Amino acid sequence: MVRRRTLPVGVAAVIALLVLTACGHDPGRQDVRSGTGHEDVPSALDNPDDPSLPATLIDPSDLVSGGPPPDGIPPIDHPEFAPAGEVDWLAETEPVLALTVGDETRAYPLQIMTWHEIVNDTVGGTPVAVTYCPLCNSGVAFRRRAAGRLLDFGTSGLLYVDNLVMYDRQTESLWPQLTGEASIGVLTGTKLEAIPMGVTGWAQFRDAHPEALVLTRDTGFDRAYGTNPYVGYDAPDSDPLVEPPDGRDGRLPVKERVIGIRIGDASIAVPRSVVASAGVLTLDFAGSELVLWHQPGQASALDASAIRKGADIGTVGVFQARIGQQRLTFRRSGAGFVDVQTGSRWNLLGEATEGPLAGRRLTAQQHLDTFWFAWVGFQPDTEVYPIPGGAPDH
Repeated sequence: MVRRRTLPVGVAAVIALLVLTACGHDPGRQDVRSGTGHEDVPSALDNPDDPSLPATLIDPSDLVSGGPPPDGIPPIDHPEFAPAGEVDWLAETEPVLALTVGDETRAYPLQIMTWHEIVNDTVGGTPVAVTYCPLCNSGVAFRRRAAGRLLDFGTSGLLYVDNLVMYDRQTESLWPQLTGEASIGVLTGTKLEAIPMGVTGWAQFRDAHPEALVLTRDTGFDRAYGTNPYVGYDAPDSDPLVEPPDGRDGRLPVKERVIGIRIGDASIAVPRSVVASAGVLTLDFAGSELVLWHQPGQASALDASAIRKGADIGTVGVFQARIGQQRLTFRRSGAGFVDVQTGSRWNLLGEATEGPLAGRRLTAQQHLDTFWFAWVGFQPDTEVYPIPGGAPDH
């Protein structure tokens, strides 16, 4: 029998209710685990305590059953897309995940991702997994080639520090979304390469990329797209569903929204409210020169029962602040930004639209737009901005 952490009855009931509601779970749904490329190896999904598996990176007893079976929250394996100009079912401020790989950009609306959490896709010729965990409010994209394999991912039905635990269908190893690393199973220690991906308001994305493709609601599943089953979950004074295994870190409130950045072995959490207040914030961290900026125009996906009615939390972008050898500094201007050095105008996605640098693009910095409890749960040694003894750099 699989050993998993036992929750208090009340907490377990809340998790089961939220997740089962979110996935529209069909008890008789066909098991889809044994797909193409499935390998005959010990399954961490069936038994994370199997002694034949490599030493684990996380304690299996800290895994929490969310209620549904594997793929009870069904990933999208055959995504359908429509040009942005043909999409008429998204409100102007509805949040979408914006992913660019090579010369191709796509949008994945959170009104769909909330109900599926994983899309196995190919963008710019690169196989990718686009993932979203509502409980951590974290969107992360990964390249699906790793360990000499082309992997595709499903939802395990398990949580770790409230975070989505994925499994690959080839070996059934377990991968917490916020590490992108196989932590239990035959692939333990294998890391997926993350691809920078941000969350923007729909109008912000559409105006920047009117010809881009957008994930549609033609998923093959009947779900209440556009509704939020986690009403009020992002309230600042609310608790996560599961207490962190090592207790709480009180440097920030548990549901404080933060921009988490990890470079090498160094990590930092920047409160989202600081970026919103500053408009533009420059940050020299771990040898990198970064700019973080904010514009209103994105609704919270975890506030109101209808996502389109969520409070406007705005959109944050994080970029390397250089074009070639030239460091740029920015100021917010209207619906975009202007660099001081050349006077070029930039949109929220880091693309110069007017001026001497028109057509150039800032390099996006990998980051997580998530809750404090989730970031510090995986980055316990993180610094918090402003760093004590250092002056805030606005």
